[in-house]
Amino acid sequence: MFGKYADFIVSSYAATAIVVLLLIGWVVLDYRKQKARLRDLEAGGAVRRSGRSATDH
Repeated sequence: MFGKYADFIVSSYAATAIVVLLLIGWVVLDYRKQKARLRDLEAGGAVRRSGRSATDH
């Protein structure tokens, strides 16, 4: 299908997919961490300027 470059093309796509999935995972974990920090701050009495709580979407 890709000729003599098939190994390179497939491994490049696989590496790119792995990096993208790792970045998505990192963003999701950081989002959860930041939401938890906001909840902790609000529980301690901190107020957000926007007037929304950390659990609002």
